[in-house]
Parts: sequence; structure tokens; C-alpha cells
Amino acid sequence: MKKNKFMMKKNIAGFDLSQTKCAKLKRILDSRLDKVLAEPSDSSNHIYWDAGYFNLDNSTVFQNATLQQKKDILKVASRELLEEAYFIEKAGMGYMAKMVLLSETTEERMLYSLFAADETTHLAKIMPFLERIPLDTDDLFLQLLGDVVESEDKSVILFVLQVVLEGWGLSHYRSLAKGCGDRDLSIVFRSFLDDESRHHATGVTLFQQQHLDLSSRRAILEILASFLEMIRVGPQRVLSAVEMVLGDLSRSQKIKLFEELDAESHSSSRLSILRSLIGQEGSVFVTELEEKGLFSAYQNNWV
Repeated sequence: MKKNKFMMKKNIAGFDLSQTKCAKLKRILDSRLDKVLAEPSDSSNHIYWDAGYFNLDNSTVFQNATLQQKKDILKVASRELLEEAYFIEKAGMGYMAKMVLLSETTEERMLYSLFAADETTHLAKIMPFLERIPLDTDDLFLQLLGDVVESEDKSVILFVLQVVLEGWGLSHYRSLAKGCGDRDLSIVFRSFLDDESRHHATGVTLFQQQHLDLSSRRAILEILASFLEMIRVGPQRVLSAVEMVLGDLSRSQKIKLFEELDAESHSSSRLSILRSLIGQEGSVFVTELEEKGLFSAYQNNWV
């Protein structure tokens, strides 16, 4: 997939949609969401995942940081995880709304209308935990997600977004819930799991009814290759959080940090999950991606 072709303005993902300034509209929305919204017990700390979750407790550069620097690194890392979830659910609203229009049966349209409400509820549940509402994102994964949502090929978006990424989301949200140190936020992520499972199962069912032409196959392979490359290079967000607080690291420091984070095992386990998800409905894709080595984590070559 070509880089920099992602357009942030007026897209279905809606990453740059602003917050409403209409107080009346906000009150109506809040009244409708009243039953799902809950104020965090304590959002002043903003460290929702500890050093152990990111494997930073094994990192020399982290251990040598001051107490305040450690707190700041964990705040940045936690914020990035939470903002990623925010944008994923925001894109989910647009995607499900699009699928309402692409539905081919009454039941399919009904399902996607309900799924759009699920994504709206998820987004509403995440927002109280954010220190600030992010206005935009330049994250490569989210840009890729935005690109896929824009596709007009139903087969492509069903396979990539619902078969693979919704299945991936189940594992990811389960991990976030289990590792989260904030009870309320952990409950929020756990509450997503049944919905994500239904979204994934629906995608699998509908994809099985699709006819894949050569163009669709090529598009799916291109998107999956881009996504797998992002996973292969290890926990770049953790590196970003460290450098944001401590300043740029040298290449040797980065390599050592990734070794201490056990980046190879981290990436390998995630790639294994993705290989399984892709293989369930697309064994031909697994074969081609495997031939390119895309299910193998980088070894001492992350930076």
C-alpha cells in the first residue's frame, strides 16, 4: 500500500471530526448514553498500565530514569494505548454506518445498525478516561485502518476489518483489560468483548458468501503485508514513549531496549495470532505472506 495517500478530511473513519459546540445536542446525546457512561474512579493519575505490561521493568534505560521520568513514560505509553482504542472505535462507527448502506438483506442492515450502536457505546465508554480528546492522529496503523475503511470493495473490508482486525481486537482488548491497573477501565474493555466477538463472527459469515476476484485478492494481500510489517518491527510505541520523555536514543541504545523488551517474542506471539486469523478464511493469503517472511519477527533489526 502506498504511503501518504491517506486523507484525513471528510473520511468515513472520521478521525478529525471535531467535538460539538452545541450544548443542547450534547445534552441529548448524554441523556441517550446515560446508562453506559460512568465517571472513572480516579483519572488524575493516567497511568493505566504499569511497567510490567510494557516489559519496561526489564529495561536498563527505564530503570536508570528518575521516578518522575518513569511516571511520565508510563503516562505517555498509557495515553497512546487509550487514544488508539478511541480512534479505532471512532472509525468503527463510520465503518458500521457504511456497511448499513452496503447491506444486501434486511437482516444484514439490521445487524450493522446495531453494530454501529455498539461502536458508539464503546467510544462513549472510553472518552471519560482520556486526559484530553485527541483531534487527529498520524499513527501509521490508524492511517492504514482509515485507508481500508474508505475502500469500496466489500470483500476487502469484510476480510481485513471484520475477519482479521475484529478478531485481533478481541485478543488486544482482552490483554488491555487483564493488564489494566484501573478497575473501571478494565471493566470497560471487558465489556467490549462480546460485541467484538459478534462483529467478528458476522464478518466471517458474510465473507464466506463473497466472490473474490483477482483485484480483491491483491488488495487484501497488500493491506495485510503492510499491517504485518508494522507488527514485525516490535513495540515501536514503547520506544516512542521512552524517547518522548528521555530524548532520542542512539541506535545501540534502541537495539538494547528492544532486546530487553523481548521484542522478538512480543512480535512473534502477535504474528502467530494474526496468522491463525488470516488462515481461518484465507489460507491462500497465509501461503503468500509466509513466502515473503511476513509472519517472522525481525531479529536485532528493529531500528
